Amino acid sequence: MLSKLYDKEFEIIEQSLKELLGKLENKKILITGANGLIGSYLIYFLDYINTKHRLGLEIFASSRSRNKLVKLFKNKNIKIIEQDLQEPLNQYQQVDFIIHLASNAHPLAYSKDPVGTMKANLLGTISLLDMIKDAKTKFLYISTGEIYGNNIDRPFVETDLGYIDTKSVRSCYPESKRAAETLCMAYKEQYNTDINIARLCYIYGPTITDDNSRADAQFLRNAINGEDIVLKSQGLQKRTYCYVADCVSALLTILLKAPSGEVYNIANPDSIVSVREYAQTLADIANVALKFDMPDEIESKGYSKQADSILNSQKLIDLGWNSYFNIKEGLKLTVEDSLKRKSYD
Repeated sequence: MLSKLYDKEFEIIEQSLKELLGKLENKKILITGANGLIGSYLIYFLDYINTKHRLGLEIFASSRSRNKLVKLFKNKNIKIIEQDLQEPLNQYQQVDFIIHLASNAHPLAYSKDPVGTMKANLLGTISLLDMIKDAKTKFLYISTGEIYGNNIDRPFVETDLGYIDTKSVRSCYPESKRAAETLCMAYKEQYNTDINIARLCYIYGPTITDDNSRADAQFLRNAINGEDIVLKSQGLQKRTYCYVADCVSALLTILLKAPSGEVYNIANPDSIVSVREYAQTLADIANVALKFDMPDEIESKGYSKQADSILNSQKLIDLGWNSYFNIKEGLKLTVEDSLKRKSYD
């Protein structure tokens, strides 16, 4: 199974979660968006600890594409559910935890299918919340740092809310994420649903999907193919990045420890760099060149209009989470594991 590629990383984040893992014993967990960057890595890790510690955890992996899931999870202990969350839910049974990751999450999807992006974020979330509103299920909604918008000139904390241009088609993603967050809080208020929200910074890692059009995904594809990395801007905007292993440990920390109704930024304070610095670090690791090429009209429609986007993760750190992989370590692992994965495939 592909998860064997990540065992050394799993051991590190396992230690960070050792006081919490008992809460998963004999439980059932549903992961939506299971074939994505975070979802697939999360399921590999859950399967790893489930097997190692004999937790009796039942893992349900949900996505619109059964074929992709079957390819990723060649393990009979992982239950595969083919489900478009905009459609009536099927194959569902009561679960103890849901981590809702399913969403369009890259620029070309926003520019080519803005309606579908909004429907997935809103209707899909409503379907899941309706399903559990009378159940004792812990629901973790995965949001984005993009909900903070612009016009805030410091690292974003969870109480911030900046400007987003609702007339821009690109706003289909952050605005629908904002609305979904409000949905979550409405269900908590009206039905006492047990809910938390995680706002992600820029997550990267070797499980990134081939169709992802984000700039960092394109950089990685260039790097592992031995090609020059092409930057579509001067890359001066600063971003907070987080390696996928640290992201997964953060999600499980929130799921298993956070008080209901709380919102947390997930970001590595040791990985705040400009887009250009990120690309150059990756280029140096892969021993390729960094070049510049301005985007065409279709590409530019999907790109974020944010300037700097730095998330403050102190609230999550106060909850007990720590990051373990800085930007150089994370990108080195990303390249190494991607090359191994390419050979495996």
